Amino acid sequence: MDRRQWLMGLAALPLAAALPAHAQDKPIQIIVPFGPGGSGDISARMLSEFLTRKTGRAVVVDNKPGGNGIIGVEAARIAPADGSVLLLATTSTHLANPALFHKLPYDPGKDFRLVGSFGPGSTYLLVRPDAPYKTLQDFVRAAKAAPGQINYGHFNATSKVTAALFAHEAGIALTAIPYKQVGQAMSELMAGQIQVVFTDTVQGDSFVASGQLRALAVHSDKRLQRYPDLPLIAESIPNFTIRGGFLGIAVPAATPLATQQQLNGWINEAVTTDPIKSRLEGFAFSPARVGLAELAAFEREERAKWKQYVEIAKIDIQ
Repeated sequence: MDRRQWLMGLAALPLAAALPAHAQDKPIQIIVPFGPGGSGDISARMLSEFLTRKTGRAVVVDNKPGGNGIIGVEAARIAPADGSVLLLATTSTHLANPALFHKLPYDPGKDFRLVGSFGPGSTYLLVRPDAPYKTLQDFVRAAKAAPGQINYGHFNATSKVTAALFAHEAGIALTAIPYKQVGQAMSELMAGQIQVVFTDTVQGDSFVASGQLRALAVHSDKRLQRYPDLPLIAESIPNFTIRGGFLGIAVPAATPLATQQQLNGWINEAVTTDPIKSRLEGFAFSPARVGLAELAAFEREERAKWKQYVEIAKIDIQ
């Protein structure tokens, strides 16, 4: 039996069989490096229910917001590498932060391994229902007529870079207003304190469906089946090619390969099986089975792209 066959055999075993004895009865913790109610929190809680049923173990979602996700990532980085602690990895934590900070306390490529993905997502451009601009073209015209007077709220690296890159490609000047959590930005948008928020379709969906906020456009590979009349941003601004939001699961890099493979198999099963599959698709995500090697390649390629996005948008590095 060669090494590859041996590893595949290990991956077919229950997770407990691939864990050290002291880790087999531990609860599984999913660290979400952002506050409750966001897309990552929603996705992590769906996965936690699946893993509870699959493993018979308690699965706890632990929100650790702050510092563009850095606080939660650091907690996961120093956690035991035994499969008992998972990290909700996002565009901000694993792709954008390395381009936005001169020095991060973690290196996503060296300190972690991606073991699963919820699929590529889409992004809404949200305004108030009574906003004077009814189309994306109206919004761009209004911004050009009043440079810097339209404020956008951002609450993580993804929302900041997406808005800044949009403004650059549209030839407009927007003013950035930072928030600690997505809920704060949404509340301020509904109250009229800011005028626009870019957010992924998972965390923006309830606001659009309820009519509390209005989507002027969406950034996605194709028009949403749920809202076929909602135009794509790229239909008006072809150079706006930034990828939609990424959500995945990572573990500390020292986690045994057999454990990584087992987790990868479970996550692939979770996101391609109802009810999670249907919920993700309803949020305009495209869940699919993705292997460990493919996840690693995706991360390397996208991190390089996000560095380019930050440079194009001329965002000051912290």
